[in-house]
Amino acid sequence: MSLTVHHDPDLDCVTLQLGERFDFSVHRAFHDACLGGPAARSYVIDLGEVSNMDSSALGMLLLLREHAGADRAEIRIVNADTGLRGTLRVAGFDKLFVLH
Repeated sequence: MSLTVHHDPDLDCVTLQLGERFDFSVHRAFHDACLGGPAARSYVIDLGEVSNMDSSALGMLLLLREHAGADRAEIRIVNADTGLRGTLRVAGFDKLFVLH
């Protein structure tokens, strides 16, 4: 499990950089970083190192979206490789999140 969290208090932006796996093994750390307190103004989910993502990762992203204000949420998913971007698009996440 690998998850690095950075909070920029000036911008009230939380950046999560995930390791090789974005799956249930990071659920607790993801929850503590994103869902355990008040919502930040914005979030950046960095998938640059992720090579494996499962359905629980998609569920965590949906929970974050709800926590952050649903349609008002400012959540960017960045650095996803072609395969992950395809998975996110097939699941319709390109309509719910900003993919960079």
